[in-house]
Amino acid sequence: MPGRDPGIHQNEEFLEEVMDCRVIPDLAGDRQPAMTMGVVGMRIALVGALSVAFLVVGSFAQAADTSAGKEKAEMCAACHGEGGISQTEKIPSLAGQPDQFIQWQLVFFRSGARKNEQMQPIAEQVGNDDVRNIGAYFAALTPPKPAQDDNPDLSKKGAQAAVGRRCASCHTDNYAGTKAVARLAGQREEYLVKALHDYKSGTRSGGAGAAMTDVAYPLSDEEITALAHYLAHFPSS
Repeated sequence: MPGRDPGIHQNEEFLEEVMDCRVIPDLAGDRQPAMTMGVVGMRIALVGALSVAFLVVGSFAQAADTSAGKEKAEMCAACHGEGGISQTEKIPSLAGQPDQFIQWQLVFFRSGARKNEQMQPIAEQVGNDDVRNIGAYFAALTPPKPAQDDNPDLSKKGAQAAVGRRCASCHTDNYAGTKAVARLAGQREEYLVKALHDYKSGTRSGGAGAAMTDVAYPLSDEEITALAHYLAHFPSS
């Protein structure tokens, strides 16, 4: 329907299909046929988050206010860094992340579908307009510039792992992300290691959690280390 927010507000038909377990959102927010009941069970938290998001599906989109987003995002700087570039170990940079990715993660944190002791209380303070504005603000920022690669051999192994796990099929060829899929290029290396281990162990849920668990589970610790190094040093674009 014209006028719907392309970030938080998807169409009612998609929600009905998800709730009926006829489709499962993939990494890019598209439809995938439902598979086993085990997979459906892993999506329960996601369905809960979608339900929260779709409570506002009837409202018409408003142009995002990046100035308001910048003001609201001041509370993010203590952890995620000035200008959205993190200086803190295991805390991700947000600058240059796709608008919809930021929006959905806030919705997942706010609903409790994605668990984090620090983020959930913060996300509970943001309304739908805040979510839209914060997403637009971070998306408009210049992404972090990767440091010079100090271990090309490790990056080569990481590139092989990325091809083997088909990372580019969702995160795009330049790993800049798209729609609700995260930017990986230039992200903090130790954060990427943590995220991959969290996906592999199943401790991270919300959004693409189940799909990413399938991707990360076969990776060895050495492959995770190499993949994180490769992506962290991938040239930004």
